[in-house]
Amino acid sequence: MGNVISVTVITDPAFQQHDTGGGEHPEIPQRLEVIAKALEKSSLQPLISYARPRAVERSQLLAFHSEDWLFRFEEAVLSGRTYIDHPDNQVGYDSFEIATLSAGTGLVGVDLVEKNPQEVVFGSTRPPGHHAEPNMPFGFCFFNNCVIAARYWQRQYGRERICILDFDAHHGNGIQTAFEEDPHGAYVSLHEHPSFSYPGTGWPEEHGLKEGRGTILNLPLLPGAGDTQVRETFARIVTFLESFQPEALIVGAGFDAHAEDDMSGLAFSTEMYTELGTLVADLARRFTEGRLLSILEGGYHIETLGDCTVAYLEGIVRARQQAAS
Repeated sequence: MGNVISVTVITDPAFQQHDTGGGEHPEIPQRLEVIAKALEKSSLQPLISYARPRAVERSQLLAFHSEDWLFRFEEAVLSGRTYIDHPDNQVGYDSFEIATLSAGTGLVGVDLVEKNPQEVVFGSTRPPGHHAEPNMPFGFCFFNNCVIAARYWQRQYGRERICILDFDAHHGNGIQTAFEEDPHGAYVSLHEHPSFSYPGTGWPEEHGLKEGRGTILNLPLLPGAGDTQVRETFARIVTFLESFQPEALIVGAGFDAHAEDDMSGLAFSTEMYTELGTLVADLARRFTEGRLLSILEGGYHIETLGDCTVAYLEGIVRARQQAAS
């Protein structure tokens, strides 16, 4: 393959222990299984190595979440509750510990990227995080994995200006909460229009507040939007990053905008995720000296999730190989 670029997947068998109750709940352990199998069968397999996450420390959780929420979450699982606040937020006895491990995926990823910015790093993790608010869970999310990774990157390595780019089909309301008044954090979200989709946030006129004004770029797409409409957003994303000038880029990699995934009304092809991988690799090359970390968010159609993940990572690898040639 010339100009070999290594790929590190951060994951842990313990993620399977987060119990969402089976039945009709879409956020199931099998999600990570199909990703692992697809990677093993893909052209990327010779490039892949694996790393384990470490549990995030309480002080690192408190960089975004409230002490009250940590106590409430821990108490709920220890008392045998099966969900918190809403049946979407299913939990089992081990879910608090698994969520701290999931949040720690991003910390290990940041460390790896800092050691080698050309390494392709992907956190294959659950539960996801981008809906989680400071003091409550939302939409299967308990701790905000991307935000916790961003705060760690800022504090541990002094990368002050962090951008999170999120192409999950649903708006990451928790990420926007974290960054909307922060001049040093930027959020770009490509999602189904809030008039039609959970959680009803992410309107295009929301650009940030107070000192954070201008640091939010919401790019909502109407139901039925597919590859053409996604490509039409790329120039705006580039212009936004030219203005913000990030030092590091975190991607909330959700795959539920795929045409076969009934968790949204969007219609991305599998091949579009290759284009998104190419885009983020190019953004990292142009703006962050290669510093790029991807963390799994949504994606619930088991038959296509693995292929979409492979397509995305192939896009990053090919773009980096071409840049190195």
